[in-house]
Parts: sequence; structure tokens; C-alpha cells
Amino acid sequence: PQINPSQPHAGQLQHQNLKAADDKRREAAWRQSRKPTDRSLPDGVEDIVIGDGAQRYRRLREVERQLDAIMVRKRLEMNEVPHNAKRYRTMRIWVSNTAENQPWQDTAMQADAFDFSSENQGTYRVKIEGKLLDEEDAFERGDEEATNDEKDPDAMDQDTAAKASKPRALPPPSTKTKLSHFFRQIVIEFDRSRSLSNPDSFAQIEWKRPEIPRGSAPTPEMGQAANFDFLDFERKGDENANIIIKLSRDEFPERFRLSDKLARLLDTDEADRGEVMMGLWQYVKAMKLPEDEESRRIRCDAALQSIFNTETLFFPHLADTLQKHLKPLPPIELRYTIRVDAAYINQSSPTTPPPDATPSSTPQPATYGKYTVYDIPVPMPSVMRNAPPVHSIPTLQQLAALDDALAANVRAINESRLKHAFFDAMAADPVGFVRRWISSQTRDLEILMGELPGFGEEGRGEEWRRGGETGVWGSREAREGVGLWVARRGGVH
Repeated sequence: PQINPSQPHAGQLQHQNLKAADDKRREAAWRQSRKPTDRSLPDGVEDIVIGDGAQRYRRLREVERQLDAIMVRKRLEMNEVPHNAKRYRTMRIWVSNTAENQPWQDTAMQADAFDFSSENQGTYRVKIEGKLLDEEDAFERGDEEATNDEKDPDAMDQDTAAKASKPRALPPPSTKTKLSHFFRQIVIEFDRSRSLSNPDSFAQIEWKRPEIPRGSAPTPEMGQAANFDFLDFERKGDENANIIIKLSRDEFPERFRLSDKLARLLDTDEADRGEVMMGLWQYVKAMKLPEDEESRRIRCDAALQSIFNTETLFFPHLADTLQKHLKPLPPIELRYTIRVDAAYINQSSPTTPPPDATPSSTPQPATYGKYTVYDIPVPMPSVMRNAPPVHSIPTLQQLAALDDALAANVRAINESRLKHAFFDAMAADPVGFVRRWISSQTRDLEILMGELPGFGEEGRGEEWRRGGETGVWGSREAREGVGLWVARRGGVH
């Protein structure tokens, strides 16, 4: 095929593109170097500015420096927070039930009559409700108790209207607030044999969080099934029944129950995979068990041999070896008795606050009127690690533009200050100022023309006119300068 010499080939095009990109980069760097960056006012501006604008600007700059120092320190603290750092809050769970169409509720039946019919349609409805307590509640209760202790017992009660009108700070926003957000499965088991017959032919009730297929968006039905504050169900029955509510925790990363030997070594019963790996690595380093410099193979001491049943262990394969020592966490069990008797159903709602309970993984029930109350600790994501970015990209771009405009204004103020000093000096002594200015300009012109007088000379520059190796032209500086000048002219020296 014939090649048109007027068209550049691929190599030339690539070279031209690289040259254009390099020129563009150099131009951008040159413009960046020309851009003013100093945002501090020069000294002496306060004397020529009307008002206290300069002083207020300097105070703002000082506040900005303090804020920058605080933000840098906070960023360092956030980087030191572990990736799985968590804080715990209390989830209060209320369990209650109502009953309808019970035999004692049938007013047409005599109290002393015995019903042999099987047409009884007695039902009960159980409600399980969860509420995430505010972090302020404990502090408010503590402050209230302290106030009551310090209060004079003979003093009259204070007016509570002022306390009611006092604004209350809102709790920090969180993405996990509902009951279904903290558990992946809820199972309600009836405490009776599965072989026994019952009206609805059931032995347990189960809820599982719907799984969203990868790459697909959740449907409205899935969102509604995975976001609720309470769970209720209705069944037939006219007798009291015991149930066990099993809550399977949903944590990320997933936590496991450690084997007995591993738990004794790490001094903890529950941990995620990362915590187990880090704990074992710290133990290996503390006991100086690495076999080589790369620390990939370790020698097992008596404690590790009792766990892994081997004398040496390849550390990269430790995750697979740990699999049999990590078991799923057992669900939290809440016991409740479904009551359909008149004494329970007809009791009135309490007016006093619910009793405080100590949150625990094995919670104990507290009675609150018709309700059975449990307090359960639930993990919350770290506020520092999961904090959203303070500024978006458009906001940061806007701040950068404001900084550039501020630096340009400061440069204009500095130029105006120099002009003010120039004209102020000329107005104070016009003749002397003009003479000094002419002398300064003359010296600058002599420097540009190469006619600057030598040391001890006055205006003639005889030393520059005298040659020889001992003269000025024989010095190393002069030779380098002449060589540079000739090289720029394209000559050879």
C-alpha cells in the first residue's frame, strides 16, 4: 500500500500527543506557580485602613488555624479507630398479649355452667415491640436521682412546668433504629410437645429477613418486611401458654462463639474473624514463636498445640484452620407466658415508669403491668468510622475558588499598600524622594546593561574593562556566565 507522506504515521501522532500533553502540563504548572497563595495581610495595613477590618480578619485567620489543627487531630484519631469499633446501646423489648372471645368473656353463659361444646372461638394476640433507648436516658435518670438526693426532704415540690418546657436535645441520627435492623431471624417456639394437637396445628412461628439477590433492587414488599418496630400474631386458644422468643443477632462483621481452648487463650468468649486473627498474631509475637524472618511459619507452643494439634503452623492458612473453632452465636432467648385469664386481661395500664434493667446477653424479665420487659445490648456502628463526609465535591470546589479569590484580594491589598507608601513618601519630601528614586533606577539600569561599578570604583567600571587572568573576566563566575551566554546564542566555547 502507498503511504501519503503528508499524513503522519502512528509514531509521529503519539509523539505529538505526548508533546501536547507535556506542554499543557507545563502551562498548568506555570499558571499554578503564578497563582497567589498567601492569604495573610501584610504588616502595616492597619495604619492605612479605616475601621477595624484588618484586626477582625486576623482574628478570623487565627480561628481558621485553630480549626485546621483540630480537624487534623480528629482525622488522626479517626484513622486510629479500628475498622470494627462498635458502641452498644440498649434495645428495650416489650411483650404483651390480649384475648378475645374467651369463655369467661361470654356474658350469655352462666358462671356456674359447664360447657361441653367444642365451638369455642377464643383467641389471643401477642405483640413483641422493640424500642431503641436514647443515650441520654441514662444520664437524665442519673441527674434526676442526684437532684432528688440533694433536695431538701422538707422542701415543697418544685413546679414541673419549667422542666416540661425545657428543650430536649435530639438523639444522634442512625441508620439502625428499628427492631428488625438488629436481628436476622426471630423464632417463637411454644413450650409444648410438637406431637400434641392444637387448634392451628403449629409448634413455632418464624420470621427471616428477606435476602436481596445480588445486582437487584429491593422491592417495596421486601423493604416493608425488613423494617418494622413490632411483630404480632394471633392464634386460637383459651388456656395459658408458655413461649420462647429466640432472637438471632445480625452483626457485621459476623461474630462467633469461640471454642473453650481458644476462648481461654484469647480471654474472650465472642469475637469476629479479624479479632481472632489479631489476637493470635499478638500472642505469637509476644511469645516469639515465628520460625523465620518473614513470620509466615510459626512454632506452636503447648497452648497452640492443644488447639490446632500440630507442632508448626503456616500463618496464611490459619483462617481455614480456625473454621472448626468458630461457632455461630446462640440466639437470645426471651421467655413469656401468654395469659388469657380475667385477672391479667382486665388489669389497668400502669402509670409509673418501667423498671430499669441491666442489659445482658442473657436478659432477665421485668414486669410492667401487662408487659414483660427485657433490656438487650445491641451493637451500633462507630460514629467516627462511619461518619459521612463533611463536604461534597462541589462544596470543596467552591471553597477552593473562595480561597483563590481571597489570595488575589490580599495581593491587591499589598500592591495598594506599596502604592500608598510610594506616594506618601513622595508627598513628605518630593525633592529627596525623586533623587532617591532616580538613583535607584540608575543603578538598576547599570545592572541590566552590565555597567555596574566595581568595588571601590565610582561609575566608570574600570575593572570590567581590564582583561587578564587576574581580572574580573578571568574569574570562574565570569567564565561560567560567558559560557552560558554563548550556549544560548548557539555557539561553541
